[in-house]
Amino acid sequence: MIRNTNKLILSALLFPGILYAQQVKKLDLPEAISLGVSNSKNLKLSQNKIDEAVAKLATVKDNALPTANASFLYNHAEIPTNTLSIGGADPIHLPKRADAFVGTAAVEELIYSGGKLKYAEESTRLLTEVAKLDADKDKEEISYAVINTYYSLFKVLQSKKVVAQNLESIASQLKQAQRFFEQGIVTKNDVLRFQLQQANVSLTEMEIENNRKVINYNLDVLLGLDENTEIEISDPDNALKPAGGLGTYLDLAFSNRQELRQLDLQNRVADVNIKSIKANTRPTVGVGANLYYINPSGKFIPPTDQFIMPVTVGANISWNIGSLWTNKNKVTEARVQQKNVTLQKDIVADEVKKEINKNYQDYQLATNKIKVLETSIAQATENDKLLASKYKNNVASAIDRIDAETLLYQAKINLEIAKADAGLAYYTLLKSTGKIAQ
Repeated sequence: MIRNTNKLILSALLFPGILYAQQVKKLDLPEAISLGVSNSKNLKLSQNKIDEAVAKLATVKDNALPTANASFLYNHAEIPTNTLSIGGADPIHLPKRADAFVGTAAVEELIYSGGKLKYAEESTRLLTEVAKLDADKDKEEISYAVINTYYSLFKVLQSKKVVAQNLESIASQLKQAQRFFEQGIVTKNDVLRFQLQQANVSLTEMEIENNRKVINYNLDVLLGLDENTEIEISDPDNALKPAGGLGTYLDLAFSNRQELRQLDLQNRVADVNIKSIKANTRPTVGVGANLYYINPSGKFIPPTDQFIMPVTVGANISWNIGSLWTNKNKVTEARVQQKNVTLQKDIVADEVKKEINKNYQDYQLATNKIKVLETSIAQATENDKLLASKYKNNVASAIDRIDAETLLYQAKINLEIAKADAGLAYYTLLKSTGKIAQ
């Protein structure tokens, strides 16, 4: 009995740990991007818009198919006054009631409409491609949002590691100061200074942990994970990527940017619209066939020779001649709209150039910062060693010792953040070309 109780107690103690382990998810950057894209609600909405455009295209294609309709009518008449006398002629006696069955069936096919059906189909197909580019753009935005949040979490975790090292070093320095105080080498004030530094760094650690929780939660939501999942990330490969020339990224942007490609498609749509408007000045040609069934006998299945079933076949040509002079202004308006698309593309192209240049210069700056910070760490490390030696020999004050150590760990934090910023700056540059995965 006691053994079983011990097992239950052990299980109860271990169970929360098991639950916690289930809520930890390890993800590298490519896995996070893939997860964010697959679970994105925005991308699902974009796909729905594509499906809507494809359905509309199918509907436009259906307009080119022949139309057919059929109807069947039953008519019953009561004739209370059924005698008709005109002049001096013999009166005409009609039945008191009458029944009739009438049916019709018709098939029509539009042979030529000036090309309007063809232009409608082409325009809708181009707009479907625009919808697909919208989805591609949303995918890039989602991927970048994941990358940005992932790097933010990485920066916080790296800062947390450096702060933990700093606290460990301060604890060692505090013990040394207390020992010196006991030996009468330093004053109580020196010990208090180290304790104050320890408290300040502990507050920094608390702030960093709070930021980590906020960013982790945001990343959970972005990836479609349970909000209680703790994400364990890996180093997103901060090795500096060699940047090509500015012209290389400009060429990529003009080939890949969804906005520019969409405007090219919109320009083609405008061109098709002009052709469709011009088609209004052309005649339309159609053919059709009609079948009639007339049964005045009053019986659903009439006797022989008491019903008729004529069939007609015909063709029609119609031409709105007035459109030859009323359509010109419509064409002019459509051309102005096309010119607006061209001007809009020029404006967007200029904005793309400025965006690419800014992101390119930001990446160059980020890589240069790393080189400077690596040099400053070497200098801060040497200064820290020098002040540590002087403090041990009671040549430097506790303030000098604390300042040197603070400068060193601040430089380490700045370097880790700079490396992450450089990685993010590289992806920002790629995003501005229209394609993050190069």
